[in-house]
Amino acid sequence: MTTHIKSALLALSMLPAMAMASHWSYEGEGAPEHWGELDPQYSLCQKGMNQSPVDIDRTVKAQPNPLKTHYTDGPNAILNNGHTIQASVTGNTQDTLTVDGETFTLQQFHFHAPGENTLHGKHYAMEMHLVHKNAAGEIAVVAVMFETGQANGELEKLWQAMPAKAEVSQPLSNRVDINKLLPEDKTHYRFSGSLTTPPCSEGVTWLVLKQPLTLSQAQLDKFKSVMHHDNNRPVQSPHGRVIIEE
Repeated sequence: MTTHIKSALLALSMLPAMAMASHWSYEGEGAPEHWGELDPQYSLCQKGMNQSPVDIDRTVKAQPNPLKTHYTDGPNAILNNGHTIQASVTGNTQDTLTVDGETFTLQQFHFHAPGENTLHGKHYAMEMHLVHKNAAGEIAVVAVMFETGQANGELEKLWQAMPAKAEVSQPLSNRVDINKLLPEDKTHYRFSGSLTTPPCSEGVTWLVLKQPLTLSQAQLDKFKSVMHHDNNRPVQSPHGRVIIEE
C-alpha cells in the first residue's frame, strides 16, 4: 500500500510541471525559439515551412481583387491575456472582410510591439492584427502598421480601458470605429503564412496593408508598460514563398 501511495504522490507532484510544459511566452524558456519544443501541438512553430511573420522584401507585382471591409459593430470588450491586448467582438458581429469574393467574419483584433512583419528589414513601432474566419474555418489576417507620431484618437478609446493586469477583461463604454484604425488606402502585400503564436497553424492568408498609421510615443509606452516585454515573434524563413504586391 505504501508503495502505491508513494507512486500516486509522485505522479501528482509531476502534474504542475506537465501542465506548465505548454506554457509559452516571449522570454526565457517559453520564448519563440522554444515554442516547438514545449508541446507536440506546437510542432509547426519549429517544423512549419509557411510560418509568419516574414520580412517583406522581394515581391511580385499583381492586381489582386481589392479588399472590401465592412466594419459596423466594433469591439465590445478589451482583454489583457498576458500575451497581447485583444479587442473582442460579439459572436453575432456583422464585421466582415471580403477577399476574392469570400466573406470572412472578424473574430478579434490585437497588437504587437514592435511590429512582427518587417518591410525590407524595418520593424514598425506597433502592428495590429485583425483576425477573420470564413464558414470553412479558414483564417485571414489583416495587418496594420503603426509608427510613432501623432496620437491616435480611436486607439486611445481602447487604451483608456486597457486592463493593467493579465487575464482581465474590461467592457468598452466608448464605441470604437474599426474603420478609423485602418488607412484609407488599402493596397497591400499578400502571402500565405501562419498564426504568429502557438500552435502556429498554417494556411493563413495574410494581407499586410502598405500605408501605416500613427500613434503617439505615450500611447506606445503605455502598451509596453502593460505588456512588460516585447511581444513580437521574430521573422521566419520564407522557404520560397511568393509575396504578392498590389
